[in-house]
Amino acid sequence: MDQASGSVNRVIALQYNPDQVTRALQPQSTGGSAAMSEPMRLKGPPIETIKLDAEIDATDQLEFPDSHAVAVKVGLHPQLAALETIVYPDSETLIHNNQLANAGMLEIVPVQAPLLLFVWSKERVVPVRITDFSIVEEAFDVNLNPIRARINLGMRVLNINDLGFNDKGGHLFMVYHQQKERLMTQATSAALASLGLGALP
Repeated sequence: MDQASGSVNRVIALQYNPDQVTRALQPQSTGGSAAMSEPMRLKGPPIETIKLDAEIDATDQLEFPDSHAVAVKVGLHPQLAALETIVYPDSETLIHNNQLANAGMLEIVPVQAPLLLFVWSKERVVPVRITDFSIVEEAFDVNLNPIRARINLGMRVLNINDLGFNDKGGHLFMVYHQQKERLMTQATSAALASLGLGALP
């Protein structure tokens, strides 16, 4: 999505839901000299990472070539390109920056990428940065176009420490954060007796 306007630039839907999504949370404690006196103080949201494997397959489409001319012609190249270009800077901007460098500009601002959102149900809509991306192409047609592939994605959730409260992505992170707090209230709380305790000492 565009960070300034909030408009959605592109939606990429996975062909099949991954069987597994791995999330890791690294708490952000104060650390340093204050850790001894304030060991429970948190300085911000945890650093959350997400990993998943997604599969895409054009086999079914190739069984009906009249209805899937693109798959017959180039296989999975369009779907792979849609994913890969997430981590590519825009080519026109690269060319423009090269022209500026050749004209003697001393400093060229790095290309600003659109804000990437990972949507895993309406309960999880989070701004992310891709940290790992690999593709295993597993089958090909006679023209060597890939017709089956597995994508390994690693992402880091961008929180308010990365984006700030006034950023559109920062707002989306806070919605995600507050949604967790709302869901937490629906969890069943166990009694101390279930742990074999009458009361804490």
